[in-house]
Amino acid sequence: MNRRNLLRGVAAIFVASATYTVVPTADAEPSELDKGIHALQTEWAAVQYRTPETERAARFETLSHQAHQLTARYPDHAEPHIWEGIILSSWAGAKGGLGALSLAKQAKAEYESAIDINSNALDGSALNSLGVLYYKVPGWPVGFGDNKKAEALLRQALAVNPDGIDPNYFYGDYLAYRNRNTEAVPYLEKALKAPDRPGRELADQGRRAEIKLLLKAIRP
Repeated sequence: MNRRNLLRGVAAIFVASATYTVVPTADAEPSELDKGIHALQTEWAAVQYRTPETERAARFETLSHQAHQLTARYPDHAEPHIWEGIILSSWAGAKGGLGALSLAKQAKAEYESAIDINSNALDGSALNSLGVLYYKVPGWPVGFGDNKKAEALLRQALAVNPDGIDPNYFYGDYLAYRNRNTEAVPYLEKALKAPDRPGRELADQGRRAEIKLLLKAIRP
């Protein structure tokens, strides 16, 4: 099964994005929105990295309902749209098959809404996540996958957050997928050296493990 098969690996997205740290508001006490985002991030990492594969789809489905409630409360903020998209993408990846495509389309709509509101929110997470969808999902006539759009979005995300673990990892992963391994290695190495993010220890640990596996696979 090659990587163009339906939504193979889409669950990896969110750390695309699932690992960005919430930036507190000006008040000393985090806002209700910040608390909601942090709760989604924490539960996402637990499902992705500590839950058996056979149980992930159901857990992501439950988490998607929580994410949608947050989006409904704060529709004019990019962050909940991003996280609803991340969780839908992860649910699609865990579910697999043709039934996952509708979830991927929903995730795409959430990312697009977030970009319309603030493309730089959560360090350009919506740009990165949407770029990942574009190269993970099959192209026409089955799906909306598009490698050119994927690369453009991933590069935009890198411009917003050039030192981040996820933008560098996913651009490296994209390059490896396109058999551009020599180009991919520097981005993956940079991702591996990215600084830790407070409160995102589990997600960082999981992402670094994925980076090491990919580097091992593509290095001569």
